[in-house]
Amino acid sequence: MTMTSASDTAAIAFVRREMVQAEPPPPSLVGMQGWLKKNLFSTPGNVLLTAVGFFLAAWLIWQVVDFAIVRAVFVGTSGEDCRKSADVGACWPYVQAYWKLFVYGRYPIAERWRVDLTGLVFVVLLVPLMIPAAPLKRLNVILFFVIFPVFAFSMLVGGWFGLVHVETALWGGVLVSLVVAVTGIVMSLPLGVLLALGRRSKMPVIRLLSTIFIEFWRGVPLITVLFMASNMLPLFMPAGVDVDKLLRALIGVSLFSAAYMAEVVRGGLQAIPKGQYEGAMALGLSYWRMMGLVVMPQALKLVIPGIVNTFIGLFKDTTLVSIVSIFDLLGMINFTRTDSAWAAPTTAMTGYLVAAIFYWVFCFGMSRYSMFMENRLNTGHKH
Repeated sequence: MTMTSASDTAAIAFVRREMVQAEPPPPSLVGMQGWLKKNLFSTPGNVLLTAVGFFLAAWLIWQVVDFAIVRAVFVGTSGEDCRKSADVGACWPYVQAYWKLFVYGRYPIAERWRVDLTGLVFVVLLVPLMIPAAPLKRLNVILFFVIFPVFAFSMLVGGWFGLVHVETALWGGVLVSLVVAVTGIVMSLPLGVLLALGRRSKMPVIRLLSTIFIEFWRGVPLITVLFMASNMLPLFMPAGVDVDKLLRALIGVSLFSAAYMAEVVRGGLQAIPKGQYEGAMALGLSYWRMMGLVVMPQALKLVIPGIVNTFIGLFKDTTLVSIVSIFDLLGMINFTRTDSAWAAPTTAMTGYLVAAIFYWVFCFGMSRYSMFMENRLNTGHKH
């Protein structure tokens, strides 16, 4: 029997003195190949669904491209140019003839520079507001939310500083769509926050009034709200007092959206742990300072997707103002497509395609920006 000495054991023992360097992951698990395998081709069922989805998407995209580009008519002076063949696609000369109506409505031609200037100022103030690292953020907020509404109202309505007064009945197209959407978005968020706080208030009267307001507006269709604002609101006004039709629609849309926003914000408030409230009160903060500095920033961060979803729904719902004779983009398209000079089988579809592109660009942009802000404010990976 052979005996192994301690020195021999020490000689053949292995103790690693350095950490082994991490090996790179397999190429099939990283990069585009890894993403495709994990999300699209992980199982036979997913492979089948991916194939079906790919062919369906390709077919839909081709249908749009075929209608909008391949078979489209790009040059013409009347609907006759779009009726040369039964297989004609989009009638783009119709859009070229009416694009100014689509943008400005019946706003006086000589005064349309006021709309352009208002839009330019809006973009100039909005872009730095959306950039988190932009300097002078507080000044930017004051200019956008306080100064710009006064400037936009003065420019668009006129009657001051030598500007010709333009009735809102002449407004239309993209101008009305953006005015209704931006006003509703800007007004609904603060109102929704106040209503959410009121519904969670410990004061019975405030809580009851907030609950009644929210449930009433959430239980009534927006079409009914617009009809009431357009036709019933003047009946409650004193004799001789007339409220502008567009202003009635703005009030109705803002209150309607604020009720839905209140429930979104309330969900965020309920998701905040009780310890956050107790910690803020332990620091001696008042109710409003506790909400403004501790609770509300966390609650709003949690419900960013819900807030943006409400904004997107509101933006698309602006098309409903056409039922009360306010001609937004879709209303102007429906108005112009009845022109006998441009009567063609594809005239209406071309106009609706323009409206679809317009709403998709804005709604998709809002959704992408919300994802950017959600990822930027996500602190779950930090210690």
